[in-house]
Amino acid sequence: MNRTTLSLIAAATALAAVTGFAALSAPDPAATGDTAGAAAHLPVERTSLLCPSPSTSDLAETAYTSFTPVTEGTENEGGAELRAAERPESGTDGEKDGKDDDSGGSEGAGKSGKPVLEPEEPGKPVSGDTTGGEAPALVGTADGRFAPGWTVQQTTTVSAGTGRGLQGVTCSAPDTEFWFPGTSTAPDRTDYVHLTNPDDSAAVVDIELYGEDGVLETVVGEGITVQPHSTEPVLLSTLTEEQQTDVTVHVVVRSGRVGAAVQALDDKLGGDWLTASTDPAGSLVLPGIPQDATAVRLVAFVPGDADADLKVRLASPSGLITPAGHETLHVKGGMTAAVDLGDITRGEAGSLVLTPTDGSVPVVAAVRVLRGKGDAQESAFIPAARPVGTRATSAGNTAKGTTLSVTAPEGTARIEVTASAGTEGGTPASRTYTIKSGTTQNVDIPVPDGLKGTYALTVEPRSDTPVYASRTLAATENGVPAFTVQPLPDDRGTVAVPEAEEDLSVLQK
Repeated sequence: MNRTTLSLIAAATALAAVTGFAALSAPDPAATGDTAGAAAHLPVERTSLLCPSPSTSDLAETAYTSFTPVTEGTENEGGAELRAAERPESGTDGEKDGKDDDSGGSEGAGKSGKPVLEPEEPGKPVSGDTTGGEAPALVGTADGRFAPGWTVQQTTTVSAGTGRGLQGVTCSAPDTEFWFPGTSTAPDRTDYVHLTNPDDSAAVVDIELYGEDGVLETVVGEGITVQPHSTEPVLLSTLTEEQQTDVTVHVVVRSGRVGAAVQALDDKLGGDWLTASTDPAGSLVLPGIPQDATAVRLVAFVPGDADADLKVRLASPSGLITPAGHETLHVKGGMTAAVDLGDITRGEAGSLVLTPTDGSVPVVAAVRVLRGKGDAQESAFIPAARPVGTRATSAGNTAKGTTLSVTAPEGTARIEVTASAGTEGGTPASRTYTIKSGTTQNVDIPVPDGLKGTYALTVEPRSDTPVYASRTLAATENGVPAFTVQPLPDDRGTVAVPEAEEDLSVLQK
């Protein structure tokens, strides 16, 4: 396994970029003088992805799907692979050693070093699976033609017990800061923060918790060491004695970088992965609330000292709607606020749009969504998302039970949706859609002809209006409407590189 530590090289001298840092914006030409022209968007040459340990349940069944969309301008060389992260011999509760055998899926990727997945070519997804509660976290690297837009989906089915249902997560790039509103330390919740270190040196991480009255006192949340090429699941209830329904987790990396995701499991309401909210901002979009949601709980947090007053609106198929009785949400600085919005979608596709009522104050937010009734309820989470940008990619889609939801809160937008060939056969298909201003639409996915296996979706805006999207996977498990939702931000397949010109005058200074 290549363990070379990735770094970001100055844009004027290199074209390679790690996915986690590929969302660079071009410098303002007016501010840079005449020495640099407009930025060119070039394919990234290296990508790093991290998948958390899927489950500790012996009843877990996990599927992985890897996909790289075809990107113009790439070379013919390159490759991608996922390998097991190591697990420290001692660590937080819930850790187990990975199995060491030569079977398929991640069970065969333990100490033997066998890759879990090795894609053959861009444009064609590849899948693998594993069972049980000992599957490790995965560290993935792609370079060359496999790097731009590389996406890995991890989907786990748990038939019974705490967190039963469908748990899905898109494997993410390493970073140095994460916000997770929507977590909990309540007695009926078991929430883990999974930290995975892809690099050759140890990472040092602080975990801060914020409740309804502000910061929660923690006992071991500072200076958590994550060893090189290893994973560390941290149970939130071991960090504090306070039991609160709504908690915001702030992960700050002192040294190094990690991948981070929260596995939020409920004793009765199922569970799912909660990925990080987009960076704090004055306005936020939470896309793709299922149309048959029976309960929606909005959780928001203000990182600074100033209070935020947010206008709450639902982007429905007919336009922006203000929910009666929940027109605004007041969030005190440094405190977590929550509100139950009930069955806000009322049988139609919907996305939450949060905007400031007056002055803009940066906030983070997420919603917990319930489907079903009584003992047959299941939960999933939707964090505030980044816009699709140039292109978004989603892997692991099935012929039935897949919903693509797209919203354009600021103006009418056009998008092109492409479904790839399946993992076992099929012909790619594309279709263009118009999303009216202020609306959310569940688009009619162009399922590949002759589909066998699972397929990937790409969403590409064909207009300048920002669009937001999410993908829902749904299946009925023992009478429970199991589901998982993943937002679809820009897949960071390209990086902006300024066009540089030679300027010998700098040598005369």
